[in-house]
Amino acid sequence: MSRLVVRVLPAALLVLSSLTATETQAHAGASRAQPQARTQTQTAGWTAPLSTRGRYIVDAAGERFKLKSGNWHGASGTWNGEGDAAADANHHAGENAHRIPMGLDRAPIDEIVASFAELGLNSVRLPFSNEMIRDVRPVADADVAANPQLRGRTPLQVYDAVVTALTGAGLAVILNNHTNTTRWCCGVDGNERWNSAQAAAVWEQDWVFMAARYRGNPRVVGADLYNEVRRDVLDDPNWGLGDAHDWFAASQRAGERILAEGNPNLLIIVEGINWYGLPVDGFDHGRPTLTPVARLSHTLTISGKLVYSAHFYDYTGSRHSGATGIGETTDPRYRDLSRDELFATLYREAFYVAAESGRHFTAPVWISEFGVGPGTGTAQRAWFGAFVDYLIQRDADFAYWPMAGWTEARVGNGWALIHWDRSGTRSTVRDGGDWRATDWNRLVAAPGLTGPVAPVARWSMLSPDHGDFVQSPRMRAAGDWDAGARKAACPDGQRLIGLSGGGNRGLCTDSGGAAPAGAFAVVRDERHVDPDWAGGYTKFQCPAGHVMTGYAVRGAAVSSVLCTAAPVGFGAGRTVWFDRGDNRPAGDPGGEFAHQRHKGQCTDGEYAAGVAFTRRIGSSGAPAALLCRPLG
Repeated sequence: MSRLVVRVLPAALLVLSSLTATETQAHAGASRAQPQARTQTQTAGWTAPLSTRGRYIVDAAGERFKLKSGNWHGASGTWNGEGDAAADANHHAGENAHRIPMGLDRAPIDEIVASFAELGLNSVRLPFSNEMIRDVRPVADADVAANPQLRGRTPLQVYDAVVTALTGAGLAVILNNHTNTTRWCCGVDGNERWNSAQAAAVWEQDWVFMAARYRGNPRVVGADLYNEVRRDVLDDPNWGLGDAHDWFAASQRAGERILAEGNPNLLIIVEGINWYGLPVDGFDHGRPTLTPVARLSHTLTISGKLVYSAHFYDYTGSRHSGATGIGETTDPRYRDLSRDELFATLYREAFYVAAESGRHFTAPVWISEFGVGPGTGTAQRAWFGAFVDYLIQRDADFAYWPMAGWTEARVGNGWALIHWDRSGTRSTVRDGGDWRATDWNRLVAAPGLTGPVAPVARWSMLSPDHGDFVQSPRMRAAGDWDAGARKAACPDGQRLIGLSGGGNRGLCTDSGGAAPAGAFAVVRDERHVDPDWAGGYTKFQCPAGHVMTGYAVRGAAVSSVLCTAAPVGFGAGRTVWFDRGDNRPAGDPGGEFAHQRHKGQCTDGEYAAGVAFTRRIGSSGAPAALLCRPLG
């Protein structure tokens, strides 16, 4: 959260003028002339690239890689947005990062990086702004006084050097698009959404550029898409409405473009919605975080690359904005909750995503921001200790905010775990006198799963709610296989196992085997039906030796089914009707994939070979039954 509250005030938004297309292209070309190319893939006990297996992040050898991260902020901006940007007093907590990662004016870059590792980190979340990418102004010599080799460089070129230093020391780097403009986050500041101060297409292209820029460096492992999506003066973000404020759709689209055009090895990290509604008692408002994921989750075209993230601070709450005075509500802050209440809330708002296995939404959850000041407030201390307890209990991936800060005579903002004064003297949380040391030390040293992580079955949701949702790169390359219809297709290697009777949702899996990889066929009639397994209904059935891997709809009506050759049996099968209620296996395998809709689903040991529907008067033509056949 960067420790500013979410406030809705009648203030004008800061919107910086964008460069012309010609200027942008020229600068991008100049930037690309300084690539980050490295060839080594294994160091410091882990092998790139990273991917996911169920709730865990793993390296290329399948070994658990727990993100023990810190935030090295500054490149995304520290200016508060008022007054002279060169004056330290006009920057958050008086700390002026000079448009680059904090502390390069006070300590050599290698000392800063070594300090992170010394405190137990294996990875760094490295914020940047979209404005930073295009900022052609060289940093002042004084801004890099402790790193004279960086004189004359632009902020992006300094960012390059920081990435090189971090990864050269064996640390993993997660790129984080923190803000649009290079100023402090997170109120009503022009940085509320990915498209607040710029077009969504520009945001996506910036991500493709940044992903490609570090593609040659295997220890750049992740793309954290946007920080704390929230309400601006007039509009709320949403999760799945299909409009210009739909964070689910925007992050889905950007993630796919990053993997397809930028770097297929990156983890795609999606943070939940940080705030919606007016923070005024009596009005609808709150902090959804990751709660919407249970009903609508992402499915990327490359499986095993999705990570969800969330932020928690003591002074905010499920329905508390974090403000004091204007914009404050009377709802409890997280620090006001009892230990049991806090743990239940954390589970409900974020941690269930990792805790509940075998669901379409199951994924690692990275707490990419949490932190606390060095004050002596008993409520803050109790919250931090309890929160650390929960991170340990859940063996959770985490990133502390922030790692680096300023101090004079050990007095300053204090939130950072490492401080440098003007003379370059360093102090850390472990130097004595900082009550956070005990909690921090037990967090980074806590036992957790290590070693190999067994492969798990994948479950994926298809959601062609507002348009095509074709998650198979092969089918995307094949072109439009049902023009004018909304099409959905499983990721390559998965088969369709469930459909909803309305809402057009589907469920895919590779559970039980039978990975479809052969020739595909589009079925629009009943030529393959044998025998009649749904009398009186229209049936689209796959050819023998094929499984359903996709479908198309017009409105709610079935338009066609996509079938792919796979090593499956030819048993008679059974008809699974779901026109009048759910008909799914016990135990909810795959999870709720179509809330408040009737659903049909084959078992893990079966495959869907066909779908039945009717267009009788009064019927929508939506799926009513599946033909499920045994895999063997």
